[in-house]
Amino acid sequence: MNTVKLGLALMFAGVLAGCSTTGSKPGEVAVEDRGTTAGATEEVTTRAAGDYGELGMQALNDPSSPLSHRVIYFAFDSSEVAEQDRDLLAAHAAFLAANPDVKVSVEGHTDERGSREYNIALGERRAQAVKRILEFQGASPAQMTVVSYGEEKPAAEGHDESAWSLNRRVELVYVGR
Repeated sequence: MNTVKLGLALMFAGVLAGCSTTGSKPGEVAVEDRGTTAGATEEVTTRAAGDYGELGMQALNDPSSPLSHRVIYFAFDSSEVAEQDRDLLAAHAAFLAANPDVKVSVEGHTDERGSREYNIALGERRAQAVKRILEFQGASPAQMTVVSYGEEKPAAEGHDESAWSLNRRVELVYVGR
């Protein structure tokens, strides 16, 4: 039942995203600001694209905007996007749909456990899972590139769960035009 509701909400968000406009000016995007987590403890709500406020370029750097959060975390050995990250991805999809000239690199990462080859493949699966959700919600495939770094670019050094949990992620990196 929740899957049906989520699917309907995502379709509605995609339709609204295709109809939205912004008053942004070209070139107002920070290209290397990686953002922070989306607040994994927040309650999940279903929103339409219009509920995200202004989706112009300045929203990428506004701490009160969901667009300033560009990291999605994953469970160990998983490429399934957590339910609490769906609203965050809906906001990014609406932003991309409203700004068709903007490009984003969807970068998959893993922790250090597992072979190099396995981690490259897992990072790819994670990035592809995020890309599929963004596409389903209205972003154009031409706006996105997928990269897997595996374990090569850790966000946190360390050999314990607290470091590993920060390294199991996908980062949305908006690139300059």
